[in-house]
Amino acid sequence: MTTTAATDAEGSGAHPRFAEALRELGLGDLVGRVRRFPDATRTAEEAAAAIGCELSQICKSLIFAADGVPVLVLMDGSSRVDLELVRKELGADKVTRAKADVVRETTGYAIGGVPPFGHRTRTRVLADRSLLEHDVVWAAAGTPYSVFPMAPEDLVAHADGTLVDVRERTA
Repeated sequence: MTTTAATDAEGSGAHPRFAEALRELGLGDLVGRVRRFPDATRTAEEAAAAIGCELSQICKSLIFAADGVPVLVLMDGSSRVDLELVRKELGADKVTRAKADVVRETTGYAIGGVPPFGHRTRTRVLADRSLLEHDVVWAAAGTPYSVFPMAPEDLVAHADGTLVDVRERTA
């Protein structure tokens, strides 16, 4: 990585790897729109409070293991993932939450800062349709302290995600 990329990433609050991924995708202008907060925004609630947006405008990037293979699920901040729906969508026998070391190994980022794309390895991506209910959603920029805004349709496209309905339904 160039010194300029590292400096820009540090100045914006984006993780250097994520800032580089944005540039490689032709989204370098987003680096300047990353917002960094003094306190961690590891949870959707913390991020929404820091940004001043609705909880459902937060895009959670969650790693699961489907028959032992990592899969990324993008979900709105006010909803929970229904593992049975994910299992059916993937045709897997078993879906579990990935352990922290698997998340870091797969994505290159720690839990609480996983962005929706720009990962170390390519994984299958499922994006819940609930994200499309907003004009803009906010997602982690590679650290627990930084987020970036993006139209959900663009976010799903850059993540190479498949739109699905995997949100847990409340009674």
